[in-house]
Amino acid sequence: MTGLFTPYTLKDVTLRNRIIVAPMCQYQAQDGLPNDWHTVHYSALARGGSALVVVEATAVSPEGRITPACLGLWNDEQAAAFAPVVEGIRKAGAVPGIQLAHAGRKASANVPWEGDDHIPAQNPKSWQPIAPSPIAFGGDLNRTPEEMTLDDITRVKADFVKAAERARDAGFQWLMLHFAHGYLAQSFFSAHSNQRTDQYGGSADNRARFLIETLQAVKAVWPENLPLSIRFGVIEFDGRDEETFQDSLSLLKKLRTSGLDFLDVSIGFSTPEAKIPWGPAFMGPWARRTAEETGLPVSTSWYISEGRQADALIRTGGLDMVSLGRPLLANPHWPFEAAKAVHKTDPAFVLPSPYGWWLSRYK
Repeated sequence: MTGLFTPYTLKDVTLRNRIIVAPMCQYQAQDGLPNDWHTVHYSALARGGSALVVVEATAVSPEGRITPACLGLWNDEQAAAFAPVVEGIRKAGAVPGIQLAHAGRKASANVPWEGDDHIPAQNPKSWQPIAPSPIAFGGDLNRTPEEMTLDDITRVKADFVKAAERARDAGFQWLMLHFAHGYLAQSFFSAHSNQRTDQYGGSADNRARFLIETLQAVKAVWPENLPLSIRFGVIEFDGRDEETFQDSLSLLKKLRTSGLDFLDVSIGFSTPEAKIPWGPAFMGPWARRTAEETGLPVSTSWYISEGRQADALIRTGGLDMVSLGRPLLANPHWPFEAAKAVHKTDPAFVLPSPYGWWLSRYK
């Protein structure tokens, strides 16, 4: 039976197991450039035994950054600087992936440990956020964004395409578009943030248009033999759960027809008023329903922390992979601990020989 440590093949990419390093912002870049922090960080995660390492949300334009310290892929200097990151992941036996993103109305914020709020407009480090409609997210992210014109929409889609081309040429083998968490693409889809009256607003079909067109445009430049995926919030937990979920399913079926290969199931995070039922693997049932009703292979994250728990989500929970964040920050060798819990045989196969041999020999 398929389990957590069964290899997984999608298109021409074969992963050594079903563990994804979720994209986790590090806020260590300057001018969008990766540096030694990123090279060491991602290489270590790959050495720990995970199969797919997805580099954190990487902005397709300067305005698309969450904070001034976010990674970017809007110029060739940044693309070249990703070479050691890609090589470090690959040499450690994992597949290098990257998440391309535009923060939308959540852009121009301080890094989390310096406030996690919007930088005041008068601060020279600040820039003007843009969004489908001039509606602030709320809470600490209370700056009103500028409503995007049709020219803005065309430009941002082109930014995604150019960033995808740079990711392709840099050697990334798995592309993820960030269509979740209240950032630009999710905010087009959500009625909480999109009150447009043109072809990009109003009905669920119109609100889906930006996401579909962006994926189609990226699909045209991304290699056919490599996976194209998205992270998408299928539900908001705002009291309209089933209505939102059905709209999401309709969108995802269209995205699949447009060339989507894989889906990481997440939360919308489009309103600070959401009542999210935090708990162990609470997104698992939603991911399973999504897979069953769209035919897409899926992963999910959120409070997946134990090896047996992750293995069960693969074996009986309807997931193809699991996506882990904080457990891997706490212990990059989490796959080794999971293998000890799941396998009765020696789990040292998960780690490179300089680690696995010693851990296997002396118990």
